[in-house]
Amino acid sequence: MVHIKKILFTFSVALMIIQVTAQSRKVAKNARRPNIILVMSDDMGFSDIGCYGSEIKTPNLDELARHGLRFTQFYNGARCCPTRASLLTGLYPQQAGMGWMINVDHQLPGYRGDLSSQSVTLAQVVKSAGYSTFMAGKWHVSRNTRDDGPKYNWPLQRGFDRFYGTIQGGGNYYDPATLCRDNKLITPFTDSLYQPDKFYYTDALTHEVGRFIKERKKDVPFFLYLAYTAAHWPLHAKPADIAKYKGQYDAGWEVIRENRFKKMKELGVLTAGTELSPLDVKPWTEEIKKAVQSGRMEVYAAQIDAMDQGIGQIMTLLKTEHLDDNTVVIFLQDNGGCAEEIGSLGKTGPWAEDVTKPRALQKDEIEYAVMPRITREGKLVMKGEDISGGPETTYVSYGQVWANVSNTPFRMYKHWVHEGGIATPLIVYYPGVTKGTNQLTSFTGQIMDLMPTLVELTGGVYPKRFGNNDIPPMEGVSLVSVFTNTSLTRSKAVCWEHEMNRAVRLGDWKLVAKGELLNGGYGLWKNYRRGPWELYNMKSDRSELHDLSAKYPAKFKELSTIWDAYAKRALVFPAPWAEVQ
Repeated sequence: MVHIKKILFTFSVALMIIQVTAQSRKVAKNARRPNIILVMSDDMGFSDIGCYGSEIKTPNLDELARHGLRFTQFYNGARCCPTRASLLTGLYPQQAGMGWMINVDHQLPGYRGDLSSQSVTLAQVVKSAGYSTFMAGKWHVSRNTRDDGPKYNWPLQRGFDRFYGTIQGGGNYYDPATLCRDNKLITPFTDSLYQPDKFYYTDALTHEVGRFIKERKKDVPFFLYLAYTAAHWPLHAKPADIAKYKGQYDAGWEVIRENRFKKMKELGVLTAGTELSPLDVKPWTEEIKKAVQSGRMEVYAAQIDAMDQGIGQIMTLLKTEHLDDNTVVIFLQDNGGCAEEIGSLGKTGPWAEDVTKPRALQKDEIEYAVMPRITREGKLVMKGEDISGGPETTYVSYGQVWANVSNTPFRMYKHWVHEGGIATPLIVYYPGVTKGTNQLTSFTGQIMDLMPTLVELTGGVYPKRFGNNDIPPMEGVSLVSVFTNTSLTRSKAVCWEHEMNRAVRLGDWKLVAKGELLNGGYGLWKNYRRGPWELYNMKSDRSELHDLSAKYPAKFKELSTIWDAYAKRALVFPAPWAEVQ
C-alpha cells in the first residue's frame, strides 16, 4: 500500500510538472517576444466601460475582454501623478519621487514632484531586451513642463524612442497644453506631421500611435504606452459622439447607478452579496438643472466612446500589419471617478475675471495653460451651472453627482484610497494564452505588478544599478501566471498613501483611513490630520460598509503594523506636512 501511494504521489508530481511545463511552453510559443500595448485612461470609475457594467458604448474594449481576462480586484494609486510614477517604475510613488503631484518640490526624497533618478522606467527595462519603445499621451511625471527648461525627465530621456503627447496633466482637448512631439513642444496648428480638419486630442493620440506602429522597425518587437486623457475634465467631445447619448441620462443618477449595479452582478465583476453604497449626493428629484446635468454625462460618455473607437482603430491596424496574434494589450485606469467641481458650480460666465485682459495666442505660440481663459480664435471660455460642456468655449467637470455613478458600487473618489478611489478595471488580451470567453479573475493586483510582468514577458533585465544610481527592488509580482490561469498567491501586503489617505490590503482584509490636509492653499498645506482606521473584509464587504475594527483587534493591529513599516521603508515619511491631532 505504501509503495502504491509513493507511485501515485510520484505520478501526480510528474503530471503537475508536465502541466506547468506545457503552460510555460504555450506562453513561450505564443509570445515569441510579444509586442505589448499598455493603455491607460484618465479619471474614470470602476463601472464606466461596458464590460464592467456601463451603458456607455465600448464595443472594442468589450471585445478584448470577451477574448481576454478581466481582473475584478485590481488597483491603481488614487491619483494621476502617483499612479503614473508607480506604473512606470514598479515602485511605490514615494520611492519614485512622486508622493504628491508635480506642482511642488518639497525637498524631501518621496516628494520631489519629479520622477526619481533612483528608478528605471518600463521603457528603459524593455529596451534591455531589444524592444523599440513608443509613448503617446499624458506624461505628468516631470516637474519641468516648459520647452526652455531641463528635459532630463521627459519621455525620450526616460527610455522612449518616440513620443507624442502632453508633458503636463489635463487640459483643453482642442488645443492641449504642452503638446509635444518627441522632445519639442508644438501646437496643433503648426505641426506639419498631423493636420486634421478639426483637432481633437483623443483622435490625435490614436493617429500618432498608428504612425509609430507603421513606421516601426519590422524585425524588432515594440512596447507602446498609450495614456489617453479621456475622460479627465474638461468635458470636451465631438458633436457626433455626444449625439449618440442624447436622452440617455435623463432618468438621473440614481437610476443609472442602480442599472449599473445590477449589470455588474450579472457580468460577474461583483459578487452576488455585494451591497450598493448609499447615494453620496442629493436625489435627482431635487436637481433644478436636470437638462444641464444629463448633458454633462452625455459629453462624458462621448469622451469614453471616442477613446474606445481609437482602441478599435489600433486593433484593426494590428491585423493589417499582421501583428494581432502576437501583441499583448493591457487596459486600465489611473484613479477612480473624479468628484472635483471644476467650473461646474455657481453663476454662469467666463473663466476670465476681467474679459478685457485675456489675449488669444498666435498659432505658433505654445499653450502652457491647463485652464485657458480664451481660445486662439479669441472666444471666451465659459463655466458655471448652465454649462454642459462639449465645445472648446466651455470648461467644466461632471462633478460629484456623476462621479458617484462612475464609482458604482463603491464609496469615495479620486484622491481617496477607499475602493472608489483606487479600484480599476484591468483587461488583458493575450492571443493564444488568455483563451476562453469572458474570463474573470479575483486575484488582487496592483499597478506595481506591471513592471515584473513586462520583465517576464519581454526578457528584460530590471537592474540593481542604473547609471550612477542604486535602484530599489521591484515591489510587485509578475501576473503572467494569472494570465495563463496558473495558481498565484499574493503573500505580501499592498499599501497606499496619498494626502494622508491610507490603506493596506492583505488577502481578504483591508485597513483604510481618510486623511485631511490643513492650513494652506493647494500644494502648500502645512499640517495634516489622520482619520481613524476602518477594517473591512473584501470578500464579504467590497463596498466597505461594515467596519470590523472593533470585532477583530488582532487583524487590525497586524495590518496597521504593516502600514507603519511600509510608510517608513517606502519614503512616505518624512512627509511635507506636520501632524496635528
